[in-house]
Amino acid sequence: MLTVLDWILLAVAASLIGFAKTAVGGVAGLAIAVFAVVLPARESTGAVLTLLLVGDLIAVRLYRHHADWSMLLRLLPSVLPGLALGAWFVAVADQSLMRGGIGAALLAMALLQLWSRRRARVRDRQEPREPQGPRERPRGRIRALAGTAAPFSVGVIAGFATMTANAAGPVMTMYLLMAGMPVLGLLGTGAWFFFLVNLAKVPFSAGLQLIDGATLLLDLALVPPLLAGAVVGARVASRIPRRRFEDITLVLTALAAGALLV
Repeated sequence: MLTVLDWILLAVAASLIGFAKTAVGGVAGLAIAVFAVVLPARESTGAVLTLLLVGDLIAVRLYRHHADWSMLLRLLPSVLPGLALGAWFVAVADQSLMRGGIGAALLAMALLQLWSRRRARVRDRQEPREPQGPRERPRGRIRALAGTAAPFSVGVIAGFATMTANAAGPVMTMYLLMAGMPVLGLLGTGAWFFFLVNLAKVPFSAGLQLIDGATLLLDLALVPPLLAGAVVGARVASRIPRRRFEDITLVLTALAAGALLV
């Protein structure tokens, strides 16, 4: 039985999911941690998945014209092996292992984010600065990225992280940021990516009994705060500088991981 405090925490977490889908994706990590604390860790993944799909629909509606489909087509096929591996982990893990696994996945994403930022700074110092047009620079960064994080590897990691902890946001965010994508392009590409991936997760989650009638009723009650968060996020998304966007993602991912691992 959920207490009043539990409902307040879940409502705040749902609003953070809405905000994450229309603004700063890293905020979702904090929401995932709250759900894993209030609910049994294993069942929390199913509750979060349904809310994520609602947020995905909103994000797709808002940012659908900003998606980079060539990048999506490179990433999506490699997600399936990661989903299958993640489903196996969820099937064999107990509650404490799931809680630790969610925290570890979030922490790994934060460390990946720090590593990629450090690598980018080193590369910027080593490479000569040459004038580039606004459309040439992103392509150059994508080519540079191919040597460090192939789309297949990113897709597999994202599939595993999203199946076990709904925590693929940071790795995708950093991949797209390293590719030189602007904030709106990141939001549009991420919106379609996570909508399609989360939709593919539904049969896995249903088969593992992570989604049932009680889960759907709980999520239905949390849709209003999610919508409120999405409205706020949509209003601030275009005003967030890229550097601030990265910083917020990193801090919130680390906080979410710490809350589950301590």
